[in-house]
Amino acid sequence: MKTVLKSNQEQVTRLFSHLEFDGNKLNHQPGSVLGSTALIAGTTVGAGILALPAVTLPSGILPSTALLIAVWLYALVSGLLIAEVTLNAMHLEGRPSVGLLAIVQKTLGKQGARIAGGAYLFMHYALLVAYITQGGEILVSAIAKIWGVQNVLPTWVGTTTFTLLFGGIMYVGREKFIEKLNSAFVGIVIISFLGLLLLGGGQVKSAQFLFQNWSALGSAVSVMCVALFYHNVVPVVVTQLEGDVRKIRNSIFIGSAIPLIMFLAWNAVILGSVSSDVLQGISDGRTVFDPLQILRSGDAGEWLGVLVSIFSEFAIVTSFIGFVYGLLDFFKDISLITQGESSNRLPLYSLVLFPPMSLGALNPTIFFAALDYTGTFSVSVLGGIIPALMSWKQRQEQENLNTTNQPLVPGGKVTLTVMIGVALALIVKQILFIYGM
Repeated sequence: MKTVLKSNQEQVTRLFSHLEFDGNKLNHQPGSVLGSTALIAGTTVGAGILALPAVTLPSGILPSTALLIAVWLYALVSGLLIAEVTLNAMHLEGRPSVGLLAIVQKTLGKQGARIAGGAYLFMHYALLVAYITQGGEILVSAIAKIWGVQNVLPTWVGTTTFTLLFGGIMYVGREKFIEKLNSAFVGIVIISFLGLLLLGGGQVKSAQFLFQNWSALGSAVSVMCVALFYHNVVPVVVTQLEGDVRKIRNSIFIGSAIPLIMFLAWNAVILGSVSSDVLQGISDGRTVFDPLQILRSGDAGEWLGVLVSIFSEFAIVTSFIGFVYGLLDFFKDISLITQGESSNRLPLYSLVLFPPMSLGALNPTIFFAALDYTGTFSVSVLGGIIPALMSWKQRQEQENLNTTNQPLVPGGKVTLTVMIGVALALIVKQILFIYGM
């Protein structure tokens, strides 16, 4: 299972070789750090970045910047823990591909798998509904603008077109092609984002950096957790990079650091361009701030609106790809469908894409009101409690068996205890908020 290769007299160790059938030939399909990094970055940069300033505005730039970095560190540790337990599960099972649910069941039993599966399934479908509806709305608006018509196409046309277009590309295309396409989309996101920063930077008022309200940070945590969540594709990355620990660690770190830098810059530019009157209204609880509205109706003109649309659409598409991959792995784990059976791909993709497309077409606002709560609960369970518990149990079993263990996260049980404690605190806080306590 463990392979040692020599390339240019440099020794590279990996856990397995990623092989795929191409007709009658067995081909080696090694994933690249660039492709895996783009997958993580693309999964992270979704609709969350568009909603971020709305929840960080009451606290100000400096407090929200500090909280963003703290949430990113928490998510980074969580992602590395999932990679660690995935590697250990692959080593024990002797399989080059193990999904997240299978790892949870192997480590925490059926009850743990049910809890994780419910949180995983609900969060993925909820976010796919959000991505499909918002992506479809932007698509319809662009088509209407090109044709010179307004309010002609119904909402369900955009929702259906978005799903069939990008879902169809994923269904038809090979994994290597989708990886390259996703990397190209991430490139478009970055270029359009830089254009937005250049145009929006001219509206920044330096005085806004002085505004601070640390007590208002609590309302932003749940959206930040959802915005920085990419953990569903970590098992995919581990498989693509053939269990190479160094490559996996680099991909997770760089792939999550790129969205963090984008979030910090975006947050500073948008909040820095808000007037004092808007800030006063926010602090009094009278105003709901929509960052996209300020960009579309600002002094930067039509080019800013075009860049906002391009950035928003491709940010959603890259995140859509990552979450579709996550659900595909989920259903492969709980069914008899295997990756090699091409005849089963259509029902599998239908199971992933048809429910969110239907819900989005029937009611474009479904799940949106509950995303704040479901995001907190799902991400706290999947990104905090479950990875820490799995790592705790795996490390304990390896100590009892006197087997070698290579943890990707330092700190031992102290780190794992902090991860669980923070997640439980977020859940308790949200429950108290729901019941007005």
